[in-house]
Amino acid sequence: MSTNPIHEINELDFDAEVLEAGVPVLVEFTAEWCPPCRALAPILHKVEEEGAGRLKVVAVNGDRSPALARRFGIRGLPTVVAFAGGKEVARHVGLTTKEKLLKLVEGRELSAGARRDRAAPSPL
Repeated sequence: MSTNPIHEINELDFDAEVLEAGVPVLVEFTAEWCPPCRALAPILHKVEEEGAGRLKVVAVNGDRSPALARRFGIRGLPTVVAFAGGKEVARHVGLTTKEKLLKLVEGRELSAGARRDRAAPSPL
């Protein structure tokens, strides 16, 4: 079994695979050298299998696609970013459970806080 069974995308296909997808998408920002990323891979694979047709799971290798990691402000690996309707709705940094990942993609866990953070005026 591969250490990361999830379909890998890059800068060339990110918009089509994620932002233009007709279903919610979980994007794992990962790297081959990252032990927590390797531990998260089978969990993401289960999420992908259970959500077949209702959601999509893809991976972005931060070493091979550094521009995407910068574009989304990725500071630690693994980071899982949930997208729905072409917009980020939630994110989680670090190893997590299948249940928490499903909540992310459903937008229930962090989306309200993320929207509030974006709307807040800068204190400067």
